[in-house]
Amino acid sequence: MSYLKDFLKHIANHDYSNFLKIWEEYCSGDELEGSELIEILKAAKTSSFSEFFGKHVERVLPLWEKIADPAESHEIFKLIVDLETTNNPKMGEKVFEYLKEKYGEQKYFQEKIRLIGLRNKEKFQGAISHYELLSHIDKGKFVFHNAGWGVGVIIDYSLVREQLCLEFDYVAGRKDISFETAFKTLIPIPDDHFLAQRFGDPDALEKKAKEDPAAVIRLLLRDLGPKTASEIKDELCDLVIPAAEWTKWWQSARTKIKKNTLIESPENIKQPFILRKSEVSHEERLQKALESKPDANTLIQMLYSFLKDFPETLKNASFKSTLCAKLEEMLAYPEIPNPQKLQLYFFSQDLGKQQDSHLIESLLSQFSSVAAVKELIDHIDVLSFKKRALAELRKIQSDWKNLFLSLLLSVDQGTLRDYMLTELLNNECEKEVKEKIEELITHPSRYPDTFIWYFQKIMSNKKLPFSDKQGKLRFFESLLILLSYVEYAPDFKDLVKKIYGILSDGRYAIVRQMMQDASIEEVKEFLLLATKCHSLADHDIKILHSLAEVAHPSLAKLKKKTKASEAEGDHVIWTTEEGYLKVQQRIQQIGTVDTVHNAKEIETARGHGDLRENAEFKASLERRDRLQSELKLLSDQLSQARIITANDISTDEVGIGCVVQCENEQKKKQTYTLLGPWDADSEKNILAFQSKLAQAMKGLSVGEKFQVQGEVFTITGISSYL
Repeated sequence: MSYLKDFLKHIANHDYSNFLKIWEEYCSGDELEGSELIEILKAAKTSSFSEFFGKHVERVLPLWEKIADPAESHEIFKLIVDLETTNNPKMGEKVFEYLKEKYGEQKYFQEKIRLIGLRNKEKFQGAISHYELLSHIDKGKFVFHNAGWGVGVIIDYSLVREQLCLEFDYVAGRKDISFETAFKTLIPIPDDHFLAQRFGDPDALEKKAKEDPAAVIRLLLRDLGPKTASEIKDELCDLVIPAAEWTKWWQSARTKIKKNTLIESPENIKQPFILRKSEVSHEERLQKALESKPDANTLIQMLYSFLKDFPETLKNASFKSTLCAKLEEMLAYPEIPNPQKLQLYFFSQDLGKQQDSHLIESLLSQFSSVAAVKELIDHIDVLSFKKRALAELRKIQSDWKNLFLSLLLSVDQGTLRDYMLTELLNNECEKEVKEKIEELITHPSRYPDTFIWYFQKIMSNKKLPFSDKQGKLRFFESLLILLSYVEYAPDFKDLVKKIYGILSDGRYAIVRQMMQDASIEEVKEFLLLATKCHSLADHDIKILHSLAEVAHPSLAKLKKKTKASEAEGDHVIWTTEEGYLKVQQRIQQIGTVDTVHNAKEIETARGHGDLRENAEFKASLERRDRLQSELKLLSDQLSQARIITANDISTDEVGIGCVVQCENEQKKKQTYTLLGPWDADSEKNILAFQSKLAQAMKGLSVGEKFQVQGEVFTITGISSYL
């Protein structure tokens, strides 16, 4: 489509002058592409200058007459008549003859000609569209309202009154519309159109969508054009597929769509699904992609994804031969790194070339050290090939047990750890495995992902080392230690969420089990470690204490002591997100602006001579000391800061993040907000949580009293600051 892009650009820029120049050039050509002209005319019809363009649209008629495809010819002529504004008598006669030839045998033909304004041929813009709408009108037929009422069904009509009665998707009750209004707002919809089926019989469409999702997506794309995944959801979710079932349905549908040869799936979620004009086999698609001569990494990912999705294509001997040739071509390049070469050998072996087995063995025999094997595994892109490489190494290396033991904690994927652990335990290496796991318990922060992997395994498998009661308790203690460590590392945000999920899942099922199995001293240690974990909100800590009390009732006293110590304040600095950002910005200001400015002050003052009598120099040094002290203080405080979240705030009693309504004995009302020191503002009655007044209120509930400066207040309400 050589012209379409330019036309669309000028329409988007409202550049009518250049649009018309290209139109004149376009119409002076010898031939045109029907589908391109349809897109141009549709875009022009909705443009800001459609009325002006209507005076020139007829210039394309000589080219239109050359179009062989009847459907394209009809659509183009209809759009020309929709756009034209000259009401040229010759054009009017042409339109009349066209309709007579196409629809002259229809019932009420002359009456419809009158209704669309073509009898006198004075004004016939949109005549073909209007005639087709009149021909479409019948009880039970569907239309689309282009002014926002959605799909409608015709309940009744009258050619005498020139009126329709309809029910619409988005407006309540029946609506009477004149033919004149209908010509401007209604578009006929065939009975088999997606919108007609969704409006007319959504239950049948839902059934079809569940039986053959790809067929419904094809229908949607055919009638509504290319759509992204989000747009497809807008058209189907709740209207066809219940919202509660959407995710599961779409996952299944997405797999079937991917395998459909008529639907072109996008490379990312922002791109649309497109309905192809003709089927393209999976083999053809891959061969076309291979024509771009991808590099080794791209080829590996391409082949892996393709063969995983379409393994049946390997039954095609010719296609299989093509893939083998492509692999041989890629392997012929001497500069291909060993990890890529190994994966290509695996592909080749899967395609039936068993003679490549000795090449795989020869390549892997070069990797004798643990570090070399680790680097090889890390650079293999396909996870199943990583495991396959380890399996091949197990066959050819006599010392494979030590290799697996050395890699067990350091590999990144749980699948590989599962494989090595199983092989080691099945080959009398339990003692050595226990030593490695002991290292994991003692130093959980060295291999945090591996620690979580093994912790989850022993919680569900009673046959593994350390899966006994005492082993689980040791792991649970280390889990809390690990959580307090990774909270301060920005790279472990997802891991923090995962650990929190493990602790809170099933209404704190694991915590409940550990509290019951542990001694009272071990439980005390757990509770102490939990207070060091800032991702555990006050609500979580209270639950942990409650579970501990259930297992060991004598710990109820410990809870009271903990509350008392909390009232005295601890090392946590509570803050809002705004307060946190404000301190961050101040630290940045000191480090990047104030310190640089001060260094220049010192240098300038130094140039004034005798430093012993140089007041400016001394003042600059003092300012440097103040900046350094402030920077250290704020940096230390920032590491202790904790942003208040909804989970930290309880409205059952006064605590951090509460808005407290109270009144004195004279019924004078007062409101206080309890936040951190960085957010305190006496003018707005925002108190620092450590302040004397805040501490006087802390832990109290509605109806309880507190005293400040001899005055007694009663709490009348507690709400959340957030």
